[in-house]
Amino acid sequence: MPVTSGGETYKAFIPDPLPPQPPLDIGPKLHDLMDQALLSIGRLDSVTTLLPDSAIFLYTYIRKEAVLSSQIEGTQSSLSDLLLFEMEGVPGVPLDDVRESLNYVNALNHGMTRLREGFPLSLRLIREIHAELLRKGRGAENNPGEFRQSQNWIGGTRPGNARYVPTPPELVMKCLGDLELFFHDKPERVPVLLKAALVHVQFESIHPFLDGNGRLGRLLITLLLFHEKVLVEPMLYLSLFFKIHRDTYYELLQKVRTEGDWESWLEFFFTAVKTTADLAVITARKLYQMAEDDRLKIQAIGRKAGSVLRVHHALLQRPILSIPRTCEITGLMPNTVKSSYDHLIRLGLVKEVTGKKRSRMFGYMNYINILNEGT
Repeated sequence: MPVTSGGETYKAFIPDPLPPQPPLDIGPKLHDLMDQALLSIGRLDSVTTLLPDSAIFLYTYIRKEAVLSSQIEGTQSSLSDLLLFEMEGVPGVPLDDVRESLNYVNALNHGMTRLREGFPLSLRLIREIHAELLRKGRGAENNPGEFRQSQNWIGGTRPGNARYVPTPPELVMKCLGDLELFFHDKPERVPVLLKAALVHVQFESIHPFLDGNGRLGRLLITLLLFHEKVLVEPMLYLSLFFKIHRDTYYELLQKVRTEGDWESWLEFFFTAVKTTADLAVITARKLYQMAEDDRLKIQAIGRKAGSVLRVHHALLQRPILSIPRTCEITGLMPNTVKSSYDHLIRLGLVKEVTGKKRSRMFGYMNYINILNEGT
């Protein structure tokens, strides 16, 4: 759509309502790939029965996703930086970078809580999640929780020389209204994985906020799959795949807009889901096996193994901990916790990560390294 503003004319994109018309050409190859992706998600869900406490895995896995999603937007924070910051430690990068990752964690947790309470996946919930995403730090001045009322653009210095110009502000609510109807299977229901793929492109094309659209668009995939009961727990995150294949990702989004090439995007998306789910299963199994192996090493130390095992279990929940926080989690006395950490350091399972004599932090580095594989 040609738009004239500020003395120049540019083209802004207005997406047609979903599902695409004419109907998508989903041949045997795409159907097979979609089926494989769903099978991989099923295997990922089954991992929750393998893990003694899936919440332990989820705590850190969600934070890994938060870091990756923020890195796509240009931040430099690592998983260790975020875990340190949450323990009131000093990260090795600017605080705004870590706050952005922590905001992502809070936004996801807010969305999951609301959905578990029975709140519908809706524009209202999207606004609430966005408010959490931009609550503090970078982007907090860009109207958190409010759909934009001005034109934004991607690339370039103004709409006239931009790489992409999203929907004009006066049409944003119309497009979002159509998208919300599609959330609720109107005008028709489509297979859930196809639905997630279409919704992601539509949201990114509308780009309804002044900031945070990329992060929220990635979050929306997980929230929709959870809402549709495809995922029992929020364990599927595509940010690593999108980061590795970043140029292809943006190119395919643009081909949908300029050529209506949904099929190439769907092949990419289904591949992303399958690859990511398979990798998450491998990671969960590695973490489970590592924890079991380390328990055996701890049991071999003899009569003090009981308290050391309690500290080890605390580190499975929070891979970077201080002595006071460990005392809170385990109920052990400070001297016992300090002695337990000494044992864990001698066994090569834990490392002191701050280099301080006071206010020390201890990291379960093998756990963190497994989560960092591929990043």
